Amino acid sequence: MSFGKARIRKELGNFIFVLPALLLFMFVVAIPFINGIKYSFTSWDGFSPELVYIGFKNYQRILSDPSIVKPILNSLEYTAITIIANNVIGLFIAILLKSDSKINRFCRTMLFMPFIISLVLAGFIWTYIYSDVFYAMFGIKSLLGNPDTVIGGISIMSIWRDTGYVMLIYLAGLQAIPEDFYTAAKIDGAGLYSQFRYITLPMISPAITINITLFLGWGLKVFDYVMAATGGGPGRASETMALYVYNYTFPYNRAGYGQAAAILMMLGIFVVTAVITSILRKKEVEM
Repeated sequence: MSFGKARIRKELGNFIFVLPALLLFMFVVAIPFINGIKYSFTSWDGFSPELVYIGFKNYQRILSDPSIVKPILNSLEYTAITIIANNVIGLFIAILLKSDSKINRFCRTMLFMPFIISLVLAGFIWTYIYSDVFYAMFGIKSLLGNPDTVIGGISIMSIWRDTGYVMLIYLAGLQAIPEDFYTAAKIDGAGLYSQFRYITLPMISPAITINITLFLGWGLKVFDYVMAATGGGPGRASETMALYVYNYTFPYNRAGYGQAAAILMMLGIFVVTAVITSILRKKEVEM
């Protein structure tokens, strides 16, 4: 009996510690999400106290809206660029700075510093660099002003800010690999490529999965960089799916339509990330 009471007290104590985070999650995420589902079936403008239910018309309009194709393609393009560039550059830097020395620790700190800057501030910084620094020093027109290069220009912001974060995750994976593996491989005559292919990659495959999954989710819902740097311009050339949702929810005063688009975006991100994560987990076992 006393054992049962002690267990109840322990579980109650654990629940009390979790309760503040649970309440915060409910009021910030769960309740707004449930309300968003309700609003997605209405023609609510975001201000009116009355809700007019229109069924699935918002979803039908979204799926038949030709202007939604560009935001989806922009989100996919940005995601593909940032996943590839951040992971390749981050892994390369992590390998270079793997050894524990003062200069390497200093370089790691400097490379990680941009990540602590807010996304919005990073967007403003690079807007200034593109418009004033690059043109004044190199005569290069802002990448953000050209519809053909604007997504690439926004992607560079992410690469500059997030590569240090990717580097740290890969560093953790690299430093967990026993040096005996590389010593044995050298004795057997394995070159640098063979060591990387058959030792490094398999051993850091969980880190690869983490980095790809993180940037997949972040990329598909990118909003801050675009809003701060271009606002979706020039025209609507850099409009992403998240900005599409924002525009219809607030500036266009079609909150019901915007909520429907947000729910479809969330479902799409969930499905894509779940499938990609499942594939990567299977690859970990194969490697």
